[in-house]
Amino acid sequence: MDFKKTYIGRVIYSLVSLTTGLKTTLIEFFTPKVTEQYPENRKTQHISERHRAMLYMSLDENGNNKCIACGLCANTCPNGTITIKTKMVTDEETGKSKKVLEEYTYDLGCCMFCQLCVNVCPKDAIAFNNKYENAVFDRSKLVIKLNK
Repeated sequence: MDFKKTYIGRVIYSLVSLTTGLKTTLIEFFTPKVTEQYPENRKTQHISERHRAMLYMSLDENGNNKCIACGLCANTCPNGTITIKTKMVTDEETGKSKKVLEEYTYDLGCCMFCQLCVNVCPKDAIAFNNKYENAVFDRSKLVIKLNK
């Protein structure tokens, strides 16, 4: 005969479960609370390394964009927040034409910070940083040209 199927067994099981919940509540009740005073503590505020706030384009050792204009990030983005304009440039030495990045536009207002664009980039040209204060009054200021 199963102990939990009897009336006394169910009562004992319920009391054990209740005391487990009450113990957790009492422990949390007596732990000291920490309140972050946000605008005043900007200098000392700890932000996690995994926090995704805004997309930026990284540079190589020569100061050029690492982006090769493959378009994988724009195709992968579920919201269409990335727009890439490219142009074809012919190399004089080899005579081969190559796609070059002309404009890389990122709409911060539509981004859902899923990081799919960063994961799919073959050259690690884009990444998220921790600049979290992105509030503006005009939504057009959230459309950012990343390549300088």
